[in-house]
Amino acid sequence: MLERGKIAPEAEQGARDGLARALDAGSAVLSSGGTALDAVEAAVRVLEDDPHFNAGRGAVFTYEGDIRLDAAIMDGASRDAGAVTGVHATRNPVSLARAVMEKSPHVMLSGVGADQFSREQDLGQVDPSWFATEERRRQLDVMKADKTDWFDVDMKYGTVGAVARDREGHVAAATSTGGITGKRWGRIGDSPLIGAGTYADDRACAVSATGSGEFFIRESVSHEIAARIRMLGDGAAHAADAVMAEVTALGGTGGVVVAGADGSVASSFTTAGMNRGYADASGARRVAIYGDESLDER
Repeated sequence: MLERGKIAPEAEQGARDGLARALDAGSAVLSSGGTALDAVEAAVRVLEDDPHFNAGRGAVFTYEGDIRLDAAIMDGASRDAGAVTGVHATRNPVSLARAVMEKSPHVMLSGVGADQFSREQDLGQVDPSWFATEERRRQLDVMKADKTDWFDVDMKYGTVGAVARDREGHVAAATSTGGITGKRWGRIGDSPLIGAGTYADDRACAVSATGSGEFFIRESVSHEIAARIRMLGDGAAHAADAVMAEVTALGGTGGVVVAGADGSVASSFTTAGMNRGYADASGARRVAIYGDESLDER
């Protein structure tokens, strides 16, 4: 869990530095007039390459001891979306998800087919060993030693994601993950599911989620937040809190980041902490991990 005193200082600093680099990447795109879609892809690629996060390099292991990656991206202007699940050799799965959106007639590709499509699109490939870290192997060993659980029920090592609004008022969202430690049988969580872990709609907001995916799927979290904003007139913060309360009522935990089409931003989480950051056109930028750290985003 992301609680003070339970994270090694070097791991905490590594996470903060990674968040700052992701903000730099996304902000550079937006400040040069780029799109929200380009910005969220750029930010998530940084996090996928950083072993401090559970996406790309540093992703968690399945029960069988391999790494399978999921990602999604959505453009709020067109509501076009792309997603992949169970890929194992694409260095940046978020870019593969974008290729699915822009260069295929489909929204989601999986496994062997997604890997083949990635190669056909000349996306960067790596040996699967590139994603592996000793810390993630240790976490799998610890989880398997506790035979009372199906998988890492604490969901300690969550998904990465980014949301953005550009100068044209368009929003976008992207999410990438290795899933949960010890996942089995080709399990798929909410991250690559449009409307569950990832959603963007210029009429409302962009949302990226992390947490206990089975509950986020059942609640259709990201779409539900957007629907509350669009249909009920909720603010981003109120909509996020209301939907996360529903997740809690179902028995799930986790959090979301939201970029409103009106320029508002919010985060809401039910855990002790959540890695998060914020930057805007004025030059304001903040990074936080623990629940008692405020981004002053509301």
